[in-house]
Amino acid sequence: MDEITTSSSALDDDGTGDAADGTRQAADGTRQAADGTRGPADGNREPADPAAAAPAGRDRTIRGAALLATLIALPVTLLVAVLAFTKLTPDTPAAAPSPSASSARVQSTTPVQMAAPALAARPATVCRALLSQLPASIRDLAQRPVTAGPEQNAAYGDPALTVACGGAEPTFPSTDEVWTVNRVCWHLAEQADAAVLSTVDRETLITVRIPRSYEQPLQWVPTISSTIVATVPSGGAIPSGCQR
Repeated sequence: MDEITTSSSALDDDGTGDAADGTRQAADGTRQAADGTRGPADGNREPADPAAAAPAGRDRTIRGAALLATLIALPVTLLVAVLAFTKLTPDTPAAAPSPSASSARVQSTTPVQMAAPALAARPATVCRALLSQLPASIRDLAQRPVTAGPEQNAAYGDPALTVACGGAEPTFPSTDEVWTVNRVCWHLAEQADAAVLSTVDRETLITVRIPRSYEQPLQWVPTISSTIVATVPSGGAIPSGCQR
């Protein structure tokens, strides 16, 4: 009786056979590995898709980097556009400076009519000292020439604010108020067209006449008061209300 042997290439009942490399060849010509997966008949498997094998985290990193680059590029682009627009836009001319509040007013240069009574030697000396130190302007009122007694009279502005040195002392009720401005005491008398301020604490009378168009008359005498303190000595019967 002949002995029948089986080899590794013998077919199984399902028509497949085991190859020498441990794979099984199916009836359709493909090879089936020992783990149950099938491959091509020539035994070579196609390589896996690299894109499919790439980790999901790497893809998110790439997208994040692209978004960051976009966020950085956008402000830079806007800045370049603004700078270009600014360069192309013509410069706006600077606004003309507004006139200063202390600028001298437009006024007449005609000499101001003033009386010049004769003065004794002492008052005349005091008045010359005062007039030589008076400022060229009082606030925005420039000094003007006078018709008489420039050594004892001065005028400013139009209408004219006048300063007169010397003359008879005015009389007024003892109950009237006196006002102290820069250490000089003044009596204020209201007239129809002007406010008249007279010193009450100096050896020589100083009278300042301020037209009604100049409001708040006491605000016009601080500079004059400072000059009086420097040139006209105190004297006379000083009222009790005078506080220096």
